Amino acid sequence: MNRALFLDRDGVINVEINYLHKVDDFQFIKGIFELCKKYQNRGYIIIVVTNQSGIARGYYSEEDFNYLTAWMIKEFAKEGIDIKRVYSCPHHPEISGICSCRKPESGMFLEAQKEFDIDLKNSILVGDKESDIEAALSAGVRETYLFNENRAHGGSKATKIVSKLEEI
Repeated sequence: MNRALFLDRDGVINVEINYLHKVDDFQFIKGIFELCKKYQNRGYIIIVVTNQSGIARGYYSEEDFNYLTAWMIKEFAKEGIDIKRVYSCPHHPEISGICSCRKPESGMFLEAQKEFDIDLKNSILVGDKESDIEAALSAGVRETYLFNENRAHGGSKATKIVSKLEEI
């Protein structure tokens, strides 16, 4: 079985910009490449799990999202990092209805588990919202990190709240 480093995208991989969908607006967060290299070197596969309600809202298309995702994966590859897969939820409960993939649901984690034979209990999640933590825990991921540059998030169920990716 494989161990995975699960990463949320907006707020963990890139600076949070509401409904980010353009390469020109994409800014990598300091330390993300080093974090991924560290865990890739330890034998973890890297998987992104991201809610993208901007698609359901009509702010951008799945094609826009796929273009940005392909660009992002190439940027990681330039750093020697293999992003195995990006799972995304294009839904919003008030627009497209309830689904099993939108975090805090665990659908994207369970899909990744099946596709890549992942040992969830020995995998790790880094997210920036409590819904990321809840989704991972509900899927069986035991080690979770809430990335918050201000550390201003009390009451989290995360294993640890970190203000820098280097702390993971």
